[in-house]
Amino acid sequence: MLLKRSPDLKYSDITPRQVYLDRRKFLYGMGLAGGVALAGKSVANLAFPSTRAYAATSLPGLVKGPFSTDEKVTPEQTVATYNNYYEFGTDKGDPAKNAQKFVTSPWSVSVEGEVAKPRMFTMEEILKLAPLEERIYRHRCVEAWSIVVPWVGYSFSTLVKLVEPNSNARYVAFESYFDKKQMPLWGRAGIQLPYVEGLRLDEAMHPLALLCVGMYGETLPNQDGAPVRIVIPWKYGFKSIKSLVKIKFVKDQPPTTWNITNAHEYGFYSNVNPSVDHPRWSQAREVRLPGYFKNTPTKMYNGYGDQVASLYNGMDLKKNY
Repeated sequence: MLLKRSPDLKYSDITPRQVYLDRRKFLYGMGLAGGVALAGKSVANLAFPSTRAYAATSLPGLVKGPFSTDEKVTPEQTVATYNNYYEFGTDKGDPAKNAQKFVTSPWSVSVEGEVAKPRMFTMEEILKLAPLEERIYRHRCVEAWSIVVPWVGYSFSTLVKLVEPNSNARYVAFESYFDKKQMPLWGRAGIQLPYVEGLRLDEAMHPLALLCVGMYGETLPNQDGAPVRIVIPWKYGFKSIKSLVKIKFVKDQPPTTWNITNAHEYGFYSNVNPSVDHPRWSQAREVRLPGYFKNTPTKMYNGYGDQVASLYNGMDLKKNY
């Protein structure tokens, strides 16, 4: 296989790789005290499917990124087959099975709104904006499970500086790709589509906020948000929007998908906070996949408090959940 170094890499050069493995089911969470539920389902009924949807190639020349945790990395098989991506199905194994034919090349991301230099970025341009870093981040889902992933990308602020937000820009709104033909299960998602998310501008500019193009040294699998996504490691996972196609700088707080769907359960900020329970389960402890038990204490800001706590000085974090 021909590998090109990152300065010569075009997204159109990426060679799809389909991987089929023998199906293995992991009985999940048997015997958990209190009958812990994730996403409304008993964890004893969850399983890790084995079919992956890959469009992967190696990303050479990676540099070690800042802020990486030294915690044990979650097996790639788990991360690639246990996903929330409702456009491809609502069960955790659905996206890996149903996203295999998702077309991610060519791809572009529109940047618009309150900026001096609106523009369209192709994937080739995104790959060349900055050296690609491998950052090992904790990733916490509101459903009380967590993973540790070696994401690949660079600080989102790199892109922001190129478009020069003006004084009216206080928030950043994000939008995912949506195509009913490519996402035939969209009608079962139970959420408004296309998927939208948002951050305050200072949150988006924080160096931890990652414009992500890969994981485990390769480009992103379809079900994990190919070809480009956002990763916000101090917030619950649904804030880390997948398959990004539009970025808009705005004056007012933008709508976000889960806040639209159920504002009582999903606030705009969605910072990881063990002292603020989800209305249907505790957030004090989590299941570290591929483990079975909810025995890992949840850390405030997912353990990134030293870096991001100052962003929320003076805020009531129970009211601004």
